[in-house]
Amino acid sequence: MIVLIAPENDIPNEIELLNALFKEGLMFYHLRKPSKNYQEHCAYLNEIEATYHNRIVVHYHHELINKYPLKGIHFQEQKRRDYIDNPGRYFKGLEMFGKTISSSFHEPEELESCEFEFDYHLLSPVFSSISKEGYEGRGFDVNHIDKLIVGMGGINAKTLAETIPLGFKGIGVLGGVWNTENPVESFVALKNQYTELQLKNHPLL
Repeated sequence: MIVLIAPENDIPNEIELLNALFKEGLMFYHLRKPSKNYQEHCAYLNEIEATYHNRIVVHYHHELINKYPLKGIHFQEQKRRDYIDNPGRYFKGLEMFGKTISSSFHEPEELESCEFEFDYHLLSPVFSSISKEGYEGRGFDVNHIDKLIVGMGGINAKTLAETIPLGFKGIGVLGGVWNTENPVESFVALKNQYTELQLKNHPLL
């Protein structure tokens, strides 16, 4: 699986590019816009072709799950620590049937010991970040953790081949797509390379 994280700040032609990315097979888009309020999230979602709403996971304003047919919701690390110990109370009022629940982690030990069953987990930074200066990669090896873990941080065409041997079941990208000259071409190249690597490493899948 490939998870694409939204650019934190809007970029030129972002919605046009996003619709093109969906057309090219993007299945997991994490809408992470910390500076946007609820209404601005709605305005952003309204610009996206409605047929693609079921591929979008929201990081903020989880109540959007009740208004749009979204893929799911995501917990930032601190929000998970604050609320997931009592998930029954948090999810009350959210229409979560058939939706995904995921979360961010920065320590493999915390991910491994987490008792809540997330559908998948984002772990970073695997490699030095493309989008955040000074965010040094730590080369996590997660082969011993029996959970669906998506590796994030510094993943692009050059580092992609190193992620599968480390035990990751998916990749998360941000700068490796958005910080390139042609985000759509970059995504397609990454997707094709990732598919080839999966077939090479897991020929029976």
